[in-house]
Amino acid sequence: MTTPSYRFPDDFVWGAAAASTQVEGAVSEDGKGESIWDRFASTPGHVANGDTPETACDHYHHYEADAALMSDLAIRNYRLSIAWPRIIPTGDGPANPRGLDFYDRLIDALLAAGITPWVTLFHWDLPQALEDQGGWLTRSTAEAFRPYAETVVKRLGDRVKNWFTLNEIPCFIGKGYAEGEFAPGRTESARAVNQGYHHALLAHGYAVSAVRAHGGPGSRVGLVHNHLPPPQIPVIETDDHIAAARAEYERSNGQLMGPLFRGRYPEEFLAAAGDDAPRVEIGDLDWIAQPMDFLGLNLYSGDFVRAGKDGLPERLAFPRQFPKGDLPWLNLTPQVLYWGVRHAAEVFGVHSFYITEHGAALADLINPDGEIIDLDRREVMRSYLVELHRAIREGFDVRGYFAWSLLDNFEWAEGYAKRFGIVHVDFATQKRTPKLSAHWYSQVIRENRLL
Repeated sequence: MTTPSYRFPDDFVWGAAAASTQVEGAVSEDGKGESIWDRFASTPGHVANGDTPETACDHYHHYEADAALMSDLAIRNYRLSIAWPRIIPTGDGPANPRGLDFYDRLIDALLAAGITPWVTLFHWDLPQALEDQGGWLTRSTAEAFRPYAETVVKRLGDRVKNWFTLNEIPCFIGKGYAEGEFAPGRTESARAVNQGYHHALLAHGYAVSAVRAHGGPGSRVGLVHNHLPPPQIPVIETDDHIAAARAEYERSNGQLMGPLFRGRYPEEFLAAAGDDAPRVEIGDLDWIAQPMDFLGLNLYSGDFVRAGKDGLPERLAFPRQFPKGDLPWLNLTPQVLYWGVRHAAEVFGVHSFYITEHGAALADLINPDGEIIDLDRREVMRSYLVELHRAIREGFDVRGYFAWSLLDNFEWAEGYAKRFGIVHVDFATQKRTPKLSAHWYSQVIRENRLL
């Protein structure tokens, strides 16, 4: 019996990812303004163990060593984010030269180490000053994002050619303003939240325009999307269950993907929202629906769906024993890397993709020799990549994969207790130790195939 050859395309992009709030630290250094996560984490009861991003991985002072570490691991692509309050401390006003200088140094260090930067303009760290004025629920935040994006692209665009506008609108709007689980911790009305989603989409459109205008030759731009609820996986790959999963995918993603890829909100969404539908000004949808070069997908877990009564989609509950990571939502469903791509392509016509995040929070143990033998994370990554290879083999244009995350880091409301990194961080000493998964991933990159 021949072993399958899981070789990837010659130009496939292998990388690792991080986000400013989660790794940088230095939350008030060199003129940085307060972010909503600085405020949220400093409020008792919001983050596990009272943890804050004040120091995190201290990447602000260790970026050169972190670039060298990536180089040693053969990681040649790094997805990072810019901290908006580090660039414009109050969110709207003059730029902070020292903040821009830091990202100059970071980009230059990456390039000197042979690493291509992939820059996300917004990964949840809204300036607190803008939140004090209403945050994403007010149109002025989207309007403030426009000059911020232009400032960053103008400054870094001579060296950065790959841009992402926003990271995971369903998280920073849905969990931030509807559920209150994430910063700023609000629980607002459906009307207000729907308006917040619209403002985020508008900000995305402004950022696409900024890259087109100021990014220079060869610049490319897309959005990073996640799915809440998680992407739908047909419980059995037969026509009826596939159709049910596809229908539920379209329904649950239409509010965002409809304006982005069809230039309009779905009639089904507008009818269901009624008076809670967002107010759309003339020209908004033209901004939002500007063509992107790719879509980034953050994929961790999916939901199994079947064709229920009358063929209607029915989500299946996970049994208690179903494999999962170290978080209650992290059901380990490798098929999501295939179906997340396939649904987006077939339902909304997305033409090319990067997997901008995938990984697993797991309870790592350090053995007596100081090693972290995270066989579980290695197996999770490998099993998911088998499904991604299937998508590529079937003709879907998936161009790259970024492991989440490079480093153990500040995991939002979970603080430092949950570790996604392929590199272990001792937060007391800032010592970095590559885990087994990092060494495995390094060899995958070197050989461009699964091992």
